[in-house]
Amino acid sequence: MTHIGRKLSFVAVFITATVVNGGNLAFGQTAGEIPPILVTPDKVESRIGTLEFKDGAPSPETVKKVYDTLDFTRALDVFLNSYGGASAYAIRKGLLSIGAEDNTVTLYPELMDSKSLFLTANADTVYYFSIVDLTKGPIVVEQPPMGVGTINDMWFGWIIDVGFPGPDRGEGGRYLLLPPGYDGPVPEGGFYVARSKTNRVIYASRGYLVDNDPKPTVENIKKNMKIYPYTPGGVGTSIATALEGKVRLESNPPLPETRFLEASGKAFNTIPPSDYSFFEMINANVQAEPADSYNPELAGQLAAIGIVKGKEFKPDDRMKKILTDAAAVGNAASRALNWRSSGPHPDWSYYPDSMWGNMLWEGGANFETPPPMITKEGLFAPLPPTGARTLDSKTAFYFGYTLDSPGMIMRLPKVGSQYLMGFLDANKNDLDGGKTYKVTLPKDIPAAAFWSFTLYDNQSRSMLQTPQGYPRAGSQSYPSPAAEADADGATTIYFGPTQPEGVKRGNWIQTMPGKGWFTLLRLYSPLEPFFTKEWRLSEIELVP
Repeated sequence: MTHIGRKLSFVAVFITATVVNGGNLAFGQTAGEIPPILVTPDKVESRIGTLEFKDGAPSPETVKKVYDTLDFTRALDVFLNSYGGASAYAIRKGLLSIGAEDNTVTLYPELMDSKSLFLTANADTVYYFSIVDLTKGPIVVEQPPMGVGTINDMWFGWIIDVGFPGPDRGEGGRYLLLPPGYDGPVPEGGFYVARSKTNRVIYASRGYLVDNDPKPTVENIKKNMKIYPYTPGGVGTSIATALEGKVRLESNPPLPETRFLEASGKAFNTIPPSDYSFFEMINANVQAEPADSYNPELAGQLAAIGIVKGKEFKPDDRMKKILTDAAAVGNAASRALNWRSSGPHPDWSYYPDSMWGNMLWEGGANFETPPPMITKEGLFAPLPPTGARTLDSKTAFYFGYTLDSPGMIMRLPKVGSQYLMGFLDANKNDLDGGKTYKVTLPKDIPAAAFWSFTLYDNQSRSMLQTPQGYPRAGSQSYPSPAAEADADGATTIYFGPTQPEGVKRGNWIQTMPGKGWFTLLRLYSPLEPFFTKEWRLSEIELVP
């Protein structure tokens, strides 16, 4: 037989076998026979117990197990994937509890202390933030000069940066925030225009101290910070544009007074619950925002457990129990990812075999692609997109931290700040408030502006409450004494329940027996040795 004949014969056999076997069965298989890989046994052992079938049909008991598992899995996904939305809602709820209505600027003239329950806030800078209400139309936010901040929607979706990382580059400017679906006139100039997917947004900024004094910073904020409605056809619209007939020329009305509420020393909570009520909070956020303000995948997970825009959330007793269990497991998962990330996520460690890390280095601020590299010419060199969401880093980040911005994680010296998180000591043990530890920072700490450590309570992820009030140490002399360097130029910081003998007050942060804690090292205006890792601090070492 010729080569062509053999080939045609093979094709004929293949086609015959395919037709006989329905296009799926293997060669040599009898017509009508089901492949073993498609057969479901009468009993299957699984992590949810024994699953029973009658010739492939699931028993009523198996159906119940499967539906319970599906509901639990989707509820767990909601907890892990929507924590940012619950956190945004909790911030607004906390601000309302102290009288900070929407469009009010909450200001910390004496910095934030440990009385406020706020996820990993610092005690180094003057915070000023606001929930901006866009339900009645576009709003203008006038950003003061010398600020560092961002604007997020109510799902912690990044909208635009303000201050030094934003388009005003620290000189201040007017930001025009457009509500969802806005199709009205937009000014030709004079504003940095940003569009929100949600009816409200979180404006959050901070100012650095001036010569270790917050007062000049506070004065700058009160003088220049403004929030007011936008006037279409007013400043920013030329007469030529008005002549086109699409917008009427208007004079800007007198600006309404911006309300400030000073919150230093106030006790209030801005953190989502970790029990069943978490789902009630996320439902409240869903009802307050447009149905398309979050992605369809998350909307599908929410809908699967009964949280749907425009519908009452009313789970029965069975579903409440499942949601309660899902919240418990979700809380445990979030804590496991933060406290024990170095095993499954070694790339979160900043240095090889180190307990210091930051989950944002894995997928950047968008939890997908690591932050860009910097060329020798100082240009950003974006890394190729991975196309995959880094789900664990997203869960861990939103559980312990607030807001999102590309400026939070970038390899650019002298801009913004960088963070290293420490949850374990050098022996990979939890940090015990009844013991004393130390960290050594070699000389030439790579922070052009200043640096600090802040301690946080394991339970609340807020500043650790101790008699010190401000659980921090660093290069600034306010609100606690500045840390002092050793004779060799290195700086050693101690953490313990009592001030070690011979250690200066500025080099000691108090802990509390019976309370677990973790810490963040902040480098403000970080320098190149941090990014090249030529400079490396010690691990958190137990003092004998």
